[in-house]
Amino acid sequence: MKKMAILLMLMFPVLWLMGCQAGKLDEKKLRDVEFTVVEKDEIPETLQEEIKDAKSEVMKMIYGEKGYLYVVRGYGTQDTTGYSIEVNECYETENAIYVRTSLLGPGKEEKILNKKTCPYVVIKMEYTDKQIIYD
Repeated sequence: MKKMAILLMLMFPVLWLMGCQAGKLDEKKLRDVEFTVVEKDEIPETLQEEIKDAKSEVMKMIYGEKGYLYVVRGYGTQDTTGYSIEVNECYETENAIYVRTSLLGPGKEEKILNKKTCPYVVIKMEYTDKQIIYD
């Protein structure tokens, strides 16, 4: 019985890793997803509260309301002003929606203040039940 228990304990990580591989999502792009970047004053109030509580940390949130999906991406606290987030891609695959963003640093010509900031972006798209994958 002890040998069986030891064998199961040794095999579990191998089986778990195999399961992870089998569950890998297909990244083949079907179409671009139309979205808009939401201005801070247009973000639903409930979502604003959630962002306020989480924006100092790396942030990935999804919020659905009235037939729309709001996708939030933040990169946590930055040491200075001048940071922004660019949405590079938003596309649909068979199983998921991929949202690719980049944190952009201050421009060379930009006046930078030594003030901590928490940049984030909120995009709005038609509601979907598909998983959101952040890249």
